[in-house]
Amino acid sequence: MSFLLRTLPLVHDWVKQVVKPGDRVLDATVGNGHDTLFLAELVGTEGTVYGFDLQEEAVSRTSELLEQAGHQAVLTAGCHSQLSQVVKEPVTAAMFNLGYLPNGDKSVITQEQTTLLALESALELLAHKGIITIMCYPGHDGGASEASAVEAWARELETPHYLVMRMSPHNPKNPAPYLIAVQKNLP
Repeated sequence: MSFLLRTLPLVHDWVKQVVKPGDRVLDATVGNGHDTLFLAELVGTEGTVYGFDLQEEAVSRTSELLEQAGHQAVLTAGCHSQLSQVVKEPVTAAMFNLGYLPNGDKSVITQEQTTLLALESALELLAHKGIITIMCYPGHDGGASEASAVEAWARELETPHYLVMRMSPHNPKNPAPYLIAVQKNLP
């Protein structure tokens, strides 16, 4: 894969610029736990990572990965749209990887409506200069409409209160994953 298509290192670099030890952060779709572990390493033992996933298998995998690395997180097996019921304090970063669990049940996917609710909740919890990263995967059933809804949501965020970026391949033959990032800039 071309280095230009590897957005994860770029996303991690952006998140590193805003997250400090002791912060509270959110992984809205823990999947196999890689972003959760990355966030746990950034916030250290004084911080808190909140993680959500629809699939118990994802939460289990993530818990095992964190345990092996000596880290902890507050993990919830449930929909990310419920995050405001668990997270009550500001977060400096929120990461979303939409779609399905890699190497898991591909019939269980994030949904347009619940993702929009989760994004709204994350935006309300986001601290000044905090960042939300959203990896959109339009190439699977339901993915294109979810990605389109996320784009529409992001376009409505008012400048200068929010800076929104979209990074995507310009010439893909098939629907390619792409990144939307939002930074909160309070006056």
